[in-house]
Amino acid sequence: MEYKISEKRIWKREWRIKSPHSPFPVSHSDQRGFGLIEVVIGSAVLSVAVFGISGFFHTVLKTSRITESAVQGDYLLEEGIEVAKIFRDMSYTSNIKNMSTTTTYYFFWSDTNWATTTTKTIVDGKYERSLTFEDVKRDSLTKDISATGVYDPDVKLVAVSVAWWTPVVGTTTRSIQTYIVNLFNN
Repeated sequence: MEYKISEKRIWKREWRIKSPHSPFPVSHSDQRGFGLIEVVIGSAVLSVAVFGISGFFHTVLKTSRITESAVQGDYLLEEGIEVAKIFRDMSYTSNIKNMSTTTTYYFFWSDTNWATTTTKTIVDGKYERSLTFEDVKRDSLTKDISATGVYDPDVKLVAVSVAWWTPVVGTTTRSIQTYIVNLFNN
């Protein structure tokens, strides 16, 4: 069997040998197994990319659930203040003025109207919403609201709080306050 190897191929350490069993020349190289290493490294890079992308989407989904809970909690706060204004509009004297300032109240829907109860209520199986009232005092000279002074029966400080629990953050509580005034003298 006669071998013809060019100097160029010798320099690159490559040559082709014509096998007696095959009509095509077979490539031989000292760099055997290099293709397998490329496949392993390529697979590793692809795996890291796939796991990185899936980790990113997992984080985005967790954040989206936290944001969803916060937005719902904020809407419940806003609704709580609106319900307090509805109580004022129906009758300030019976719904606001006579409420205890040491009791925590909770909202519930009673057939056609909002009502309060002292029993904890859970909204959507997740949110605890409460309502508290605080007396307001005014400075006798300036008539401004102050920590000390004369009790004003026509103004109450109303606070609505919403608390909920999520696995990532734990318990979150948000509150909002506003003054409710006996606007309609009722």
